[in-house]
Amino acid sequence: MKNDFFKYQAQTTPHPLALEISHASGSYIYNTSGNKHLDFVAGVSACTLGHCHPRVVSAIKKQVDKYLHVMVYGEYIQEPAVELAKLLAENLPKNLTTTYLVNSGTEAIEGALKLARRATGRTQLLYAHNAYHGNTMGSMSVMGFEERKNAFKPLVPDCFPVTFNCEDDLQKITSETAAIILETIQGGAGFVQPENNYFKKVRQRCDETGTLLILDEIQPGFGRTGKLFAFEHFDIVPDILVMGKGMGGGLPIGAFTASHEVMALLQDNPKLGHITTFGGNPVIAAAALATLQELTETDIIPQTLEKEKLFRKLLKHPLIKEVRGRGLMLAAMLETPELATEVILACKDRGLILFWLLFEGRALRITPPLTISNDEIEEGCKILTAVLNTFQEQ
Repeated sequence: MKNDFFKYQAQTTPHPLALEISHASGSYIYNTSGNKHLDFVAGVSACTLGHCHPRVVSAIKKQVDKYLHVMVYGEYIQEPAVELAKLLAENLPKNLTTTYLVNSGTEAIEGALKLARRATGRTQLLYAHNAYHGNTMGSMSVMGFEERKNAFKPLVPDCFPVTFNCEDDLQKITSETAAIILETIQGGAGFVQPENNYFKKVRQRCDETGTLLILDEIQPGFGRTGKLFAFEHFDIVPDILVMGKGMGGGLPIGAFTASHEVMALLQDNPKLGHITTFGGNPVIAAAALATLQELTETDIIPQTLEKEKLFRKLLKHPLIKEVRGRGLMLAAMLETPELATEVILACKDRGLILFWLLFEGRALRITPPLTISNDEIEEGCKILTAVLNTFQEQ
C-alpha cells in the first residue's frame, strides 16, 4: 500500500510520516503491523473525543440509516444540522445566534471574510503576522507568512498585517477596515497567547471604528483550552466566530457564527451570497452534534486544565526550554528545529505520535484527545523523556 500511496495520492511534503493505519480507538492508532501508537496529536486537534468515540460512532450509524445528502445547504430542514446550530447558540453569547455550516475551517474563513465585507461595505482586511487561517486563496491572503504566499500571488487585495499583541498596531484599524481577523491563540506561530488585555483593546478599537472582529477558533475551539471557546478566557465577544477541526469528532466540518441580522445579509443582494453543496451534511452534523453534547453534558472540558497541570509537571527536561499554550493545546519548545524533527521521528518509532507546528520549527505539538487519561499522559511523557535523554547524552 505504501507504494500506491506515493504513486497515486497527492503529497503535501517531500517526506510524509507514511504510517500505514489499520484502526484507531480512544487515544491510540494502530498500524498494519499490529503496533499501537499513543496519539498526542489527535489528527491535529480534530479528534476532540479521541478515535471512534462510542457516542459519535452511534450518532453516525443512526443517521446513515435515515438519509445521507439530500439537498444543497439551506433548502431542506434536516434535524442534525438544525439541532447542532441550536445547541451552539445555547452555548454562545447572545449576539452569536446563527451558524452557517460548511466543510472545513478554511471554507469557514472564506465565508467570514465575505460576510465582513458585505456587512460593512468596506474592503480592507487586517490579519496578524505569523497567522494561519487555512490554505484557500482568501485564507492565504490573511496568512501572515510571506514565504508560503509568494508562489500563489496575486491574492485577495486590501489585506494588511498587524503584529499580534502589539497595542500600537491597533491604530491600523480605521473606519476603512471591514474586519480584523485573529486567532484567539496563534497556532502555527507556536501557540502564542494574547497578553496585557490585548483582546479587550482590539475589541474597543473595533467598536470605535465600526470594524468587525473575526476570531478564528479552529484550533482552540471545542474545549481544548478549558472553555468551549478560548475567547471566553478573555472577557470579549467577537462579531464573527469561526470554528472547525475539533467540532466534528473526526469528520470534516467547519462553521462561522454571527448575529441573525448580520448572517441574513448572505440571503439577498445577491441571493446565495455564500453557498455550499455539502455544508451541513446530515451525517457529519450528527457527529458534530454528538461531540458537542458530550462536551457540554460532562466534565471533559474543565478536566483539560487539570491535565495541562499534569503535562507541565511531567514535561520538565533540560532540552525543553518552555511549554507554551493552554489546556490541551500545548507546545514543548526545543532549542532548534532540527532537534524537534529528530525527536518527533524518534518518538514515532517508540510508539508516541507528536507533530510539528506550521511556522515554529522548534515546537513539539502536544494536542491529544481531550479524553486522554492521566495514565496515558504519563505513558507518553515517559516515552518523550526517554527520547530526550538519548539526545542529551549525545
